[in-house]
Amino acid sequence: MSVKAKQSELMDLASLEQAAACLKVVAHPHRLRMIQMLLRGDFTVGELAQACDIVPHAASTHLRLMQHCGLLQSDREGRQVYYSVAEPHLADLMKCVEGRFA
Repeated sequence: MSVKAKQSELMDLASLEQAAACLKVVAHPHRLRMIQMLLRGDFTVGELAQACDIVPHAASTHLRLMQHCGLLQSDREGRQVYYSVAEPHLADLMKCVEGRFA
C-alpha cells in the first residue's frame, strides 16, 4: 500500500487538533474523577466537588471546561444544576484509563 493510500485513511489535522484540545481538558485528575462519576449518574457541582475534595467554584470551572468541549451537559431542576455525560465515547476513554491505571 502506498504512503498516499495510507494517509487517506488518517484523520485530517484540523480534527486531530480539536481532539488534542479536548484530550488536554480531560487530562486532569479531578476531571477524570468527575467523568468517572458522571458515567454512573447525574450529579450536582457540590456532589462532584465533595468527591474530588475541592471547593465548588473550582469544580464549576472544571465542569465548564468539559462542557465547552461538548463532553458534558447540564440540566437545571429548581435551584440545582445536574451534570451528565453528553459524549458517549467518554465511556470508552475511561475504560482505557481504568484498564491501564486501575
